[in-house]
Amino acid sequence: MKSNIRKRIFFLLIVFPFLQQMAFAQKVKGKETQTPKIIVGMMVDQMRWDYLYKYKARYGIGGINRLIREGFSCENTMIKHAPTVTACGHASVYTGSVPAINGIAGNDWYDREWKRFISNVEDSTSKAVGSKSTYSKSPNNLLVTTIGDELRLATQFQSKVVSVSIKDRGAILPGGHTANGAFWNNGNKFVTSSYYMEQLPDWAIKFNETDWQKKLMPNGWNTLYPINTYKLSNEDDKEYENSFKDEEKPVFPHTKAGLTGTPFGNTFTLEFAKRAIEGYKLGQGVYTDMLAVSLSSPDGIGHQFGTTSVEVEDNYLRLDKDLEDFFIYLDKKFGKDGYIYFITADHGGNQSPGFLQENKLPTGALSDKLVKDLNAVLEKKFERPKLVIAFANGQLYLNYEEMEKGNLKRDDLVSFIAKELKKERGVLYVFDNEKLSGATIPEPAKSMFINGYNAKRSGDILVVKSAGWKIGSMKGTSHSDWNPYDSHIPLVWMGKGIKPGKTNRTIGMTDIAPTVAAMLQIQMPSGCIGEVITEITDNK
Repeated sequence: MKSNIRKRIFFLLIVFPFLQQMAFAQKVKGKETQTPKIIVGMMVDQMRWDYLYKYKARYGIGGINRLIREGFSCENTMIKHAPTVTACGHASVYTGSVPAINGIAGNDWYDREWKRFISNVEDSTSKAVGSKSTYSKSPNNLLVTTIGDELRLATQFQSKVVSVSIKDRGAILPGGHTANGAFWNNGNKFVTSSYYMEQLPDWAIKFNETDWQKKLMPNGWNTLYPINTYKLSNEDDKEYENSFKDEEKPVFPHTKAGLTGTPFGNTFTLEFAKRAIEGYKLGQGVYTDMLAVSLSSPDGIGHQFGTTSVEVEDNYLRLDKDLEDFFIYLDKKFGKDGYIYFITADHGGNQSPGFLQENKLPTGALSDKLVKDLNAVLEKKFERPKLVIAFANGQLYLNYEEMEKGNLKRDDLVSFIAKELKKERGVLYVFDNEKLSGATIPEPAKSMFINGYNAKRSGDILVVKSAGWKIGSMKGTSHSDWNPYDSHIPLVWMGKGIKPGKTNRTIGMTDIAPTVAAMLQIQMPSGCIGEVITEITDNK
């Protein structure tokens, strides 16, 4: 009897772990069928929502028009914070949070301890990898987790997360704290930081050895490149292009801006993204992986030429071809039902004030000497020098040391500054950031300013411009404001389980991360304030 009991116990000790392993394998196998092999998130820097449709008749069938045809478009997706700038937008999408919580208060901000401006991804404790710089960048200024971090945590770090961009902030902030790799551009080479690795992977080194400038633009920077140098996707496109005389075909007048200032920067980035997929074997493991891609070139083109320029049009026609090529790659690599893809933007862009003025629309430009002139008035009034020490993200930073020396009360100084600035044409509101909850600003602008105010990193006084206004030149595009031209962005989902359609319900940029979390059945990021887009999840 005792012998039989011992045999049974021995049998259970041997077999039970095996049964557990089988059960786990079945669970994992089930997980594979329910979740995609890879999530591909793409952000297009300065892509306004209307660009989905503005050039629709000229897009091919396999790029943006495929997104609209096969994907689900959240037509009324809005940014929930101001300032609407690159770093804030990238952080918000992947954390589901806002600057007030995630700490990314701008592309840069004035640091009172260091007494200077610092970059949103600045980190003196790490070193550049693949570059000769003596210091590098990291996500240390990001105070919360990203959806990629949560994916890594949920799978005991078995899922892989990789991010790619020309801009450092476009790679680092989406990648989060635990990314396997984040890569950005330096001199037409992709580099990284010792925060992630001690040396570039072999495949990245090989990529960098290619002269991409020569490969993508073999005839030099000053050549005019007709749109139809790219392979056309259908007969309608060919008929449309052939209807032009050669000299009438829209072109991009390239300058010596390099890859990063032309549409070819998009091609360059997407080529590297493909190499990253291959190099890290993304989408080939048991668990879902994530790739974050940010296309930075459209921002540089928009800033220089304005949103209604032929250069911007050219960029999106070429991007459409690049997206078609990228979708074909994803289809072949993972199968159409093997990945989920979403495309969105970090912010939009205003029309060029010069263009608005020519067409009798409200606009103007505030002087870039605004702070200098203001300090002169303040010194005359309060007999203290440089009472405003910095101006960033539409916010003034007060000089606390000079205020203390002059025994100046904050309320008195803020009140005087507000009265002075409101004399300026183009200044709509001036408010104390610490008292925004009681400010007489209509919604949604009020909530956007509150969400954008980080108590430790933002300025003291908020300066709100009139619609259509920018600081500096009347030329080119700017952004950072609460207005729809800066805050209304595209959001289209495509891939596994995504049914075609659209909604005009107001959706927030902060809703993207919790929606991905719901799809993957993992925890949302630690600072997330967004809500799940149920039109996506309930139809899967």
